[in-house]
Amino acid sequence: MKSISTKLTLAFLAVSLIVIGLAAFFTWRATTQAFETVVVERIRTDFLTKVTAYYEENGSWQGIPRLFIPAAQDGQDQKPQQPRNQNQAAPSPIVFTLTDERGEVLVPAGEYRPKEIVSQAVLAESTPVLVDGMTVGYVVQTGKIPELSAVEQGYLDRTNQALLFASVIAILIALVLGGLLARSLTRPIRDLTEATHALAEGNLAQEVPVRSQDELGELSVAFNQMAADLGRATQARRQMTADIAHDLGTPLTVLGGYLEAIQEGVLKATPERIDVMHTEVVHLQRLVQDLRTLSLADAGQMSLNRHQVDVGALLRRVAATYQLRAENQDVVLSVETGSAPLSIQMDEDRMAQVLGNLVSNALRYTTQGAINLRASVVGGQALIVVADTGTGIEEKDLSRIFERFYRADQARNLQSGESGLGLAIARSIVEAHGGTISVESEGGRGTSFEIRLPA
Repeated sequence: MKSISTKLTLAFLAVSLIVIGLAAFFTWRATTQAFETVVVERIRTDFLTKVTAYYEENGSWQGIPRLFIPAAQDGQDQKPQQPRNQNQAAPSPIVFTLTDERGEVLVPAGEYRPKEIVSQAVLAESTPVLVDGMTVGYVVQTGKIPELSAVEQGYLDRTNQALLFASVIAILIALVLGGLLARSLTRPIRDLTEATHALAEGNLAQEVPVRSQDELGELSVAFNQMAADLGRATQARRQMTADIAHDLGTPLTVLGGYLEAIQEGVLKATPERIDVMHTEVVHLQRLVQDLRTLSLADAGQMSLNRHQVDVGALLRRVAATYQLRAENQDVVLSVETGSAPLSIQMDEDRMAQVLGNLVSNALRYTTQGAINLRASVVGGQALIVVADTGTGIEEKDLSRIFERFYRADQARNLQSGESGLGLAIARSIVEAHGGTISVESEGGRGTSFEIRLPA
């Protein structure tokens, strides 16, 4: 199979051949016709000058055929009579007919015969012969193509040779430029092909140069973005696998150690130790449930039990759940709703899980401050805000805060038993409702999460 570069070059060459060939043909035709028109006009002028001079000298058309037909007969053979003051070479082939003022043919040519009467329609398109302002005859064109002289034919041949030479040069230039243009157009494609093969072999660190700002340049930019995203996704997948192994391994190690020690009689199964093992089991169950929720969201199979829910009542329910913990941390937990009730279709339990994650995170990073839950309608959407006055989130962590297993404070989350999946689950649930979730924060100045849902 030929390469795209070869196909483009051949296509450019074919188009050039067609365009140049048509241009050369029409130019040749136009030049030839224009040249023939000039020759015909010259012969017409010479013919008209001769017959006019003849009439002026003789006062009639008597004997005019002898001027153009050497073997003309007037009842007997005669030598052709030359007009007075006439010193010319043999006349050119006759392409014009002369008639008198009535249209009778005096000098036959072409299809016109002697003494034939030419129609008035033809005479109207012919050139009149004027002597002292009076029409004494007509010069009628026969349509016969005049024979060119050697000089005229040589000029026309040289013109055609120059046109042919210019066409050949134009084709060669088109071939060279077409090849260069084809290579420049296919170079980004070759770069993309090589990078794609490398990507398929597992080398994800691929970036093709962006050589233009056209569609191929946009394709190169899109490929680079895709390769970068794929690299980050692969790295995130590897990190997630390591995090899952770590989060599963820690409670399993604790459980295995306690069970082995109790089985060997080193430790007794006291209520306190059973509580520790139960806590680890609960942690494992919560982690597995979170992973299952995310897998359902990824597969688009998260089931939602939608019904009409009063958003204000939902916020108060969540606030009541965390009220005691907030009081123990000297945190003021408040709820604000508009004067008009706001009711939308949602899965109440799923959305309570989202708000619970947000409030729980806010309490984790807020001490002796305030957490505010508020709801309103903005731009035809229900807006739910969870804002706190805690330590905030550093700018470098904001772009990754919704990633799975990402922890802005690794040590603190591990100590509190958090898996790093809460915000990822929150985003999945909100998006399953057709909404969006975003965060605004600044280190040391608090954090604000905004949830927008179709009202």
